[in-house]
Amino acid sequence: MFGVAIASSSPAVAARCAHARAGAGAVASQNITDPSLGPRILDALAQGKPAATALREALSATEFGAFRQVLVVGAQGPGVVHSGAHALGLAGSAMGEHCAAAGNLLAREDVPAAMVLAFEAASGPFGVRLLQALRAGAGRGGEAGPIHSAGLLIVREVSWPIVDLRVDWSAQEPIAALAAVWEIYAPQIDDYVRRAIDPKQAPSFGVPGNP
Repeated sequence: MFGVAIASSSPAVAARCAHARAGAGAVASQNITDPSLGPRILDALAQGKPAATALREALSATEFGAFRQVLVVGAQGPGVVHSGAHALGLAGSAMGEHCAAAGNLLAREDVPAAMVLAFEAASGPFGVRLLQALRAGAGRGGEAGPIHSAGLLIVREVSWPIVDLRVDWSAQEPIAALAAVWEIYAPQIDDYVRRAIDPKQAPSFGVPGNP
């Protein structure tokens, strides 16, 4: 599986910044975001290129690389992070064996390192580990300003995301709200996949009006 967990003071952060494709990898395009970088890099990863090569090629095709912060984790080789010279505020990044974390406008430089440590120490489902990383980053101060949106994107063996959960705006606790949605959705993930692949074998919906 590949996935992205992300939070920001901006609205609808996951809609613009989180990208993943089954079998290829995951990309977060942040900091004065260019959403087109995500699909471009995923195309290169799907061709079997390492993350570093896919990122380098995407940045070489744009004149605005200095304004972007991009994280890439692919099926081939280690992950990679680019933080351009014009990254906003305090920018930082950290790498793990199978993960990458980065941010800008950070309250503390070690926020990404806290996220990597939490992800690698967590157990349980992949989504739980991603959420633990997101909570750990927030616990170290997260972004310098208040967080208003958060998202969780996960891909597996099918062509669509098996998880695409978002809190696009909250004045209070978007990460906690996202975790609450995950708790509701997680037990149903496999059922939704089965309904798409073979509805004859899928369980009933268990809702009013379903016989």
